[in-house]
Amino acid sequence: MAEAMELPLPAHHLGSSSLIDVSKIDISNIDLDSIHLPPGDDFGIPSDDDVVAEEELEFDSGFGSIIIVDNLPVVAPEKYEKLEIVIRKIFGQIGVIREGGLCMPVDQETKKTKGYCFIEYSTPQEAQTAKDQTNGYKLDKSHVFAVYLFDEFDKYVNVPDEWVPPEIKPYTPGENLHHWLTDEKARDQFVIRAGSDTEVLWNDPRQLKPELVYRRAFWTESFVQWSPLGTYLATVHRQGAAVWGGAATFNRLMRYAHPLVKLIDFSPGEKYLVTYSSHEPSNPRDSQKVALVIFDVRTGKVLREFKGSADDFATGGTGGVSGVSWPVFRWSGGREDKYFARIGKNAISVYETETFSLLDKKSIKVENVMDFSWSPTDPILVLFVPEGGGGNQPARVSLVQIPGREELRQKNLFSVSDCSMFWQSNGEYLAVKVDRYTKTKKSTYTGFELFRIKERDIPIEVLELENKNDKIIAFAWEPKGHRFAVIHGENPRPDVSFYSMRSGRVSKLTTIKGKQANALYWSPAGRFIILAGLKGLNGQLEFYNVDELETMAVGEHFMATDVEWDPTGRYVATSVTSVHEMENGFNIWSFHGKLLYRISRDHFYQFLWRPRPASFLTLEKEEEIAKNLKKYSKRYEAEDQDVSLLLSEQDREKRRQLQEEWDRWVKEWKRLHEEEKALREELRDGEASDEEEEYEAKEVEVEEILDVTEEVLSSYSYE
Repeated sequence: MAEAMELPLPAHHLGSSSLIDVSKIDISNIDLDSIHLPPGDDFGIPSDDDVVAEEELEFDSGFGSIIIVDNLPVVAPEKYEKLEIVIRKIFGQIGVIREGGLCMPVDQETKKTKGYCFIEYSTPQEAQTAKDQTNGYKLDKSHVFAVYLFDEFDKYVNVPDEWVPPEIKPYTPGENLHHWLTDEKARDQFVIRAGSDTEVLWNDPRQLKPELVYRRAFWTESFVQWSPLGTYLATVHRQGAAVWGGAATFNRLMRYAHPLVKLIDFSPGEKYLVTYSSHEPSNPRDSQKVALVIFDVRTGKVLREFKGSADDFATGGTGGVSGVSWPVFRWSGGREDKYFARIGKNAISVYETETFSLLDKKSIKVENVMDFSWSPTDPILVLFVPEGGGGNQPARVSLVQIPGREELRQKNLFSVSDCSMFWQSNGEYLAVKVDRYTKTKKSTYTGFELFRIKERDIPIEVLELENKNDKIIAFAWEPKGHRFAVIHGENPRPDVSFYSMRSGRVSKLTTIKGKQANALYWSPAGRFIILAGLKGLNGQLEFYNVDELETMAVGEHFMATDVEWDPTGRYVATSVTSVHEMENGFNIWSFHGKLLYRISRDHFYQFLWRPRPASFLTLEKEEEIAKNLKKYSKRYEAEDQDVSLLLSEQDREKRRQLQEEWDRWVKEWKRLHEEEKALREELRDGEASDEEEEYEAKEVEVEEILDVTEEVLSSYSYE
């Protein structure tokens, strides 16, 4: 921008985008007494009648909400309106542009635009977001936006002629964000939200209570969320999201500007953060506008944006807000964060994070695709396509290798009503739950297609329940294991069956009859499972050992809404959130069902265990530790005994303090008794003794007339 710019006042000062040349105004010809300011607006001119506060107030200069957009197309008058529409469409999605807040200067000689414009938003935050998200925006090959804040303009204009090397600041190492993993007691942390407070606490079952790490009021405006490896705690605000972490406390590490953000999602390796917002359109007949932004977690840099209507992001999946399935983007397995994908109409769009562009510059075309998911460990997609052609084309499940797009396996399915897919955590098995119509089409029954992903040619087994008409209430794989559990039958007392994929074929281990359960929660370490009866079943809990096929304990957390294992599989938290007005709070249990402690909190919103990163131990080392567990456990048994002795000592100290308090109380009452001795003697007519047995009790009857009343009952005359 070599030529000089005409700088308009902000729209809320002028009421329009017109330019004023003050040098052409003759002040001497103006009758100042005839000027009347609009009521309530003194245009910054204080009146003599106004009371000025003594403290100095800081006012917004009015230019913080303005951005300058350079490298716009230079257009003739007949294309001015079209260019303005394009600019409003791009920048209006980020925030509210003030009325008259868009100004594109025009060359007075050529009548063409000058290639730049001024845009004024409602808030400085929206202006900053517009700069961050549109600087470098490619309108076409010849026009790449350069966006500046108006307040920064002087900095770019007044560049010194001579280059001065920047000051080199000494390196200061940051905090160890994984310091919490070095806890000597090997405890886990969790975060809770109750009322306006958010707290991070240690779970300390030895002390039978949590230990506070950090507390902050109004830390978030809606919810908090741990990153998948537990490095960061994310909070959500109207201006965007933020992540926090540290060794001894929680410091803000990065902010991500995204006004009115509603949902966030981390990539599995914590490299990227996806934020989501929706905005009501100006025209009520239009669909809701949606914006998704992908940030680099460490730098806060915007890597890619996706915008459109809610209908564009409503295909496939479950949950979310405003009809949008969440998460919109699903990440490939592992910590590399190499690919992410979304479902669209008749296509799956896979993006690579190296360039954040479509893989091979094109989507995977799949007619009528309804759902998909990634393997938890490998770049393999599983796709579900329902029946087509009026039932003449079968439904199918396909496994596709990325990036080569090679179809590894396909299974055709007939008379399909619905389909759900469940991956085992190691990516070794895939269960596809298939609801099929009966021949009469009046009812459905359920079966499972079980894929052995790691075996040659990916063999598939079919599993049908003994009673094909049983309703499937819940399904869950054992983490890192070969077993799975199914709740089936009719509420309120369905059956629970356990199966194994070992020995080359699926086999049933056992069926437990008539359990009050509607949810399954495996321990992260496998072996143990909780059969939970939530919602209408009032928090029934059964702790079950699948190795021994026996119940370890039965408990209840009345009105429990959530169950969550800690990442080590040692402890379980059950909670009652504010969906219920009463009994809010959480309980901590041992893995075998012993209630350790309970905490009550009013207006309880969230309980989240802090995730742990994967262990660096090899599988062989883990097996060696498990084999020699008694040798390693001696140290911890000694520590447990020390803690037990400490607790006993604490109990003794508490009893001693209570005894001392009692003795002080007795001593005080004896002192008062002695002080009142003379008064007691006086009341006893000089008798000094306080001992009751030295006195003889006599009963004395005292008659006293309390009242005398005369009443004439009747009057008769005898004549």
